Amino acid sequence: MIKELLSHAHIGVTVGVYAHVRLRLQRQAIENLGNALAQGDGAPEDPSATAVVR
Repeated sequence: MIKELLSHAHIGVTVGVYAHVRLRLQRQAIENLGNALAQGDGAPEDPSATAVVR
C-alpha cells in the first residue's frame, strides 16, 4: 500500500528507505514500555529479565 501511495516502482525502494524507521520505532516503544514498567516498582532493574534488541 505504501509503495503505491508513494509511487515507488519496486517494493525494494520502499523497504530500503523506510525499514530503519520501523526498527527505530520498535526500539523506542520497547524503551518506553520498560520505563513505564520501572516507574513505581522500587526494585532495581533485573538484568536477567531484559532483552537485547538489535
